[in-house]
Amino acid sequence: MLKPSVIGSAWMALSRSFIDYCIWGWDNLPRTVLMYYANFLSSPEGYFHTVICNAQEFRNTTVNSDLHFISWDNPPKQHPHYLRLNDMQRMINSNAPFARKFPRDDPAALDKIDSDLLSRGPDMFTPGGWCVGSGKNGSDPCSVIGNTTVIKPGPGATRLETLISSLLSDNNFRPRQCK
Repeated sequence: MLKPSVIGSAWMALSRSFIDYCIWGWDNLPRTVLMYYANFLSSPEGYFHTVICNAQEFRNTTVNSDLHFISWDNPPKQHPHYLRLNDMQRMINSNAPFARKFPRDDPAALDKIDSDLLSRGPDMFTPGGWCVGSGKNGSDPCSVIGNTTVIKPGPGATRLETLISSLLSDNNFRPRQCK
């Protein structure tokens, strides 16, 4: 019997083998679920979750996280709060590489992310390991390019590693998969 997914995120990373299964659907499950979700308002929040949790070969491959920091209303978790400067430390502590929802009329939090977390100046690219300029006095560190094959993980990479390690830990990985 098909068990529909009750809740999920519209953001996800899907493996090539799972997408092949959704396209070719050798047991017809993806097409059946697609017909079921065809008239739903938020079908991306349930379609892939329902398919993966009902396909025996994929159900134990899920990692239950969309890698976003979201501050929800409580209850019923339907509308995210706008993130502002006072949410910065919680965003950073979450180790999530993405966050939402930011107000259009208050760019202060996004400006702080650019300057403090991404080391990105106004009208500049986010510098990568190949940017070897000094960046002093507001100059663009990417105006001088070094070895483009060099990867230097920064504090953000360390936070992401912590998050991924936690998601894949024995305490979180198997218990949070499809039931």
